[in-house]
Amino acid sequence: MATPLLPDALWNLIELLLPAPAPKPHGGRPRLSDRACLKGVLFVLRSGIPWRMLPQEMDIGLVDAIPHLQGERGRPRHRPDCVLGDRGYDAEAIRQGLRARRIVPWLAKRNTEHDSGLGRWRWVVERTFAWLNQFRRLRVRYEKRADIHEAFLALGCILICWRFLDG
Repeated sequence: MATPLLPDALWNLIELLLPAPAPKPHGGRPRLSDRACLKGVLFVLRSGIPWRMLPQEMDIGLVDAIPHLQGERGRPRHRPDCVLGDRGYDAEAIRQGLRARRIVPWLAKRNTEHDSGLGRWRWVVERTFAWLNQFRRLRVRYEKRADIHEAFLALGCILICWRFLDG
């Protein structure tokens, strides 16, 4: 049995977060249901197809763009606190460059034993990439705009977390 794109339990949670549709006093094109639009977005995320190739059988129509996602208030962070790296990045120039930017370098040193402990962190990163690679739209970046790609990335992370919480 195929897994549904948008399980009912997940939709029930998402529906509570969506704003009520604004009234259209001058008419216009009939509004598509929010659930149908989200299913179209999830289909594009999963399959990686272009928007214009959405199957008409899904009764979704053309989705123009994904709106910007709101983040936390305040000044956004542009730099990480620390950087993890393997022996390929063991150079004093790299370490000094990171420290000059107030970033803590966690880089493995060359010609030392492999017991630095960075492998446990690298495994987490590699596993996360593997989870995200199940979404074809993220595996090959088709989006020119970074905000749309970031929205797909966030949606992929939400679906991964949902699977762990659901089951």
